[in-house]
Amino acid sequence: MTDIHPLVAPWGRFGLRSFYIDAPQPAIIDTGVTESPEGMRAGLEAIGRRIEDVRWILLTHGHIDHVGGAFGLWERTGRKAEVVIHRADVPFLRSREAHVAEWRAGRGRWLTDPEGEAKEEALLRAAIGGEMEPTTVLDGGEVLDLGAGVRVATHSIPGHTPGAIAYVVEDSGDVFVGDAVQSYGAASGFPGYEDPDRYRTSLELLRDRVRPERLYLGHPYRRADGSPFPEVLDAADALEAIQGSIDNEARIRAVALAHLAEGLHETASPYSPFQSVADELGYTGDPTLEPAPFFTTMNAYVEHFGAAADQGARS
Repeated sequence: MTDIHPLVAPWGRFGLRSFYIDAPQPAIIDTGVTESPEGMRAGLEAIGRRIEDVRWILLTHGHIDHVGGAFGLWERTGRKAEVVIHRADVPFLRSREAHVAEWRAGRGRWLTDPEGEAKEEALLRAAIGGEMEPTTVLDGGEVLDLGAGVRVATHSIPGHTPGAIAYVVEDSGDVFVGDAVQSYGAASGFPGYEDPDRYRTSLELLRDRVRPERLYLGHPYRRADGSPFPEVLDAADALEAIQGSIDNEARIRAVALAHLAEGLHETASPYSPFQSVADELGYTGDPTLEPAPFFTTMNAYVEHFGAAADQGARS
């Protein structure tokens, strides 16, 4: 069976979970931010491996903490590694400004502190070690050959981002999903996604078709009781995490849509204009800290259901 080794990259209030697939053509899943590749070098040396020998850089999606170190890692392989990402998230690899534009259109839309906005945009730009074109672009359904029979199947699982993708090691059932399975959130205590319907559909695909033997999450996401899932989830933990993500989305959806139908109201609350949603859900995290997906997810419900909610309020 193919060996998998965790490589943790510190970032913000919790670390990115990156992984090394020990194959004839070795692969690293996700790359952290600008400074992460040097930490990965040390982690690989600790297990007798070299960063220069990595031949695949497999990106689960385009957010800064997953692609920010891609250019630096690619450089350390002598530019020999294949850099792989889903077509829909290519702009995040290609341009720092794509990250700024996404932030402004989503979470940043609900924050009104100009000083905070400037600080956030500077953080986003600094987290990207270099802009680059991918060497391999996926649509989902491709199979990557890492040598000696180690094959990695790909599945498109949009929702967290349009280009989220799962990588499945075929001979072992190891599945890497980045942030596509968030259960009850990580340090922020709230899950983040850009399209609620696609997020749910992708979770159902993972539960019903992919059915991981082992599941690897991009961060230390938590169970309903607040305890973190382990670094490697067995089949039972994987099912709990996936079903928990579905159940939590349904809970958030019901509350968010009910309050959207009643109309949004500005308040002095840091959750404004979603204070009533936070109150009913019992969410007390700081929505201004990074990473804090509360406004990202609320924006998703506004974008995808706001018109229907407004119609419901008028009927």
